[in-house]
Amino acid sequence: EKGNSLMRISVAMATYNGEPYIKEQLQSILSQLGDSDEVIVSDDGSTDATCDIVNAIAQNDIRVKLVDGPRAGLIRNFEHALSCCSGEYIFLSDQDDIWREGKVETVLWDFVMGADLVLHDAQLIDDKKHLLTSSFFSWRGTRTGYYANIIKNSYIGCCMAFKRSLLRYALPFPKEIPMHDQWIGLLAEKFGKVQLEEAVLLEYRRHEGTATVDHHGSVPAMLHNRLAMMKAIRGRVRSVRKRGVKNG
Repeated sequence: EKGNSLMRISVAMATYNGEPYIKEQLQSILSQLGDSDEVIVSDDGSTDATCDIVNAIAQNDIRVKLVDGPRAGLIRNFEHALSCCSGEYIFLSDQDDIWREGKVETVLWDFVMGADLVLHDAQLIDDKKHLLTSSFFSWRGTRTGYYANIIKNSYIGCCMAFKRSLLRYALPFPKEIPMHDQWIGLLAEKFGKVQLEEAVLLEYRRHEGTATVDHHGSVPAMLHNRLAMMKAIRGRVRSVRKRGVKNG
């Protein structure tokens, strides 16, 4: 329930030159959060009005916290945002999407039902809000499974939320990982219960500035990335077992 400290939410948002969309995105998030929740906005050195817009919102809403990112790219910026989160449930957020009404309530119910990580469906829209695809799950062929998501990744951060306990395994990010959301998702496959939520809970905006999931590099680059991810996961699993960290 809103304001329940046991269900406290942190939204981890990474920004860089998000001026055209960030106000609408923040409004769609804040309308669903309780008084004790927070939105951590880690900005990676924006040169537009992104920080001015965030600061203006933060002046009227103490739940919004703008922090300086490491200026080392998207993956490190999300890592930094996550390191600043204090909530029990963590939602990843891009700067340019729109959260649908009921997203938080639906995902929290999945957690109550035993999920450690929730991946929900989304509609894809363009920069003018024209519908591109009514179901990201159908378009992507989304499925769970460790090896399935090594071969073809279904884990996209803007559609993900997870329990804080997963950060014990996920942080710090290894230097060699090609994608932060895939990294978190694969660790959830290893150490937790993943729930695919069929409800469409996001307007996922695709435009020229989007960090896309469907533009692949060369075959050698793709193979290199998969091997790098598998090596990183194996290394983290070994270190976790050595430390004897338990989930929960």
